Amino acid sequence: MSARPAPIPEPPGGQKVLRRGGISLLWRPRSLRVCLVLGLALLGLAIVLLGTGTIRLSPAQVLAGLLGDPGEPMITRVIQRLRLPRVLTALLVGAALGLAGAAFQSLSRNALGSPDVIGFTTGAATGAITAIILFQATPLQTALAAILSGMGTALAVLLLARRGGGDTAAGGGYRLILVGIGAGAILGGVNTGLMLKGGLDQVMAAQVWLAGSLNGRSWAHVWPALAGLVVFAPILLAQSRRLSLLEMGADTARQLGVRVGATRLWVVLAAVGLTSVATAATGPVAFIALAGPQIARRLTRAPGVPMVAGAMTGALLLMAADLLGQAAPLALNLPVGLTTGFLGGLYLIVVLLGDGRRR
Repeated sequence: MSARPAPIPEPPGGQKVLRRGGISLLWRPRSLRVCLVLGLALLGLAIVLLGTGTIRLSPAQVLAGLLGDPGEPMITRVIQRLRLPRVLTALLVGAALGLAGAAFQSLSRNALGSPDVIGFTTGAATGAITAIILFQATPLQTALAAILSGMGTALAVLLLARRGGGDTAAGGGYRLILVGIGAGAILGGVNTGLMLKGGLDQVMAAQVWLAGSLNGRSWAHVWPALAGLVVFAPILLAQSRRLSLLEMGADTARQLGVRVGATRLWVVLAAVGLTSVATAATGPVAFIALAGPQIARRLTRAPGVPMVAGAMTGALLLMAADLLGQAAPLALNLPVGLTTGFLGGLYLIVVLLGDGRRR
């Protein structure tokens, strides 16, 4: 009579394993619940945004406009041509920034490792301003220039951070951030010089783009943002497990079988691609990539990279900022980039005060 095999122990930390044959899936019930709540919040906020504007619409009217009710042609036009592209752009851009922020913060092992802090967003803005001021570029050309410039800036920052043996996955995370801040400061000066050189019309167009706005967004902005998310998000999700191991240090990750160089390369390319596409769609938007992953990690209490929760939190933050901007007093209709700047400052103050009390 043979002995029965010992049962496989469940993983610690509230994690669950789903096993089917030779395949096992590790998941966390709390993270799943948080994502479900975030999904419901996104749906509710989308309905509110679709009903917000010069013409106030009830949820029933919003649903009729989405379904193309022939009895309400004006509402259908307002919803499908104006408001739905704006809401979808906010959703996709927020998700892209939240996902990119989670990747950069994990890679640099630092909460400040977001693309707007380490200069990548400023680099994308440099390409867009150059295209607008010097070449009177169309919106599509401006978007392409922002994407190429953002990727070029990221490549330069990463190469400079690695000089002298810097390890961007270990102690070199601070080096990456410092180099990125320096590059962002230089490019900010370049942007100011370009603005001084341009004519009045070009400067006005560049200022509107730099404000980071969802006004006037159409389906022409939705499809590139969706394509960028479809292309780059699966790469980051596929690398999330290896990225979690990299947080323990490059040497430890190598011992666990992680190809450190290849993992970093894929993560950086995908995260920079998401940042550049998002910036091209709306202009520079601060705070989302910085705070989204941090809030998601606090909500899920997961030790790993909050990729999905970070993306959903980023989308929720950007949509909420758009709603606050539209509800601003005196009918200001603030650009979403300005609103997220206010929210980001308040968030950092609250976090610092909370850390100070805990000490």
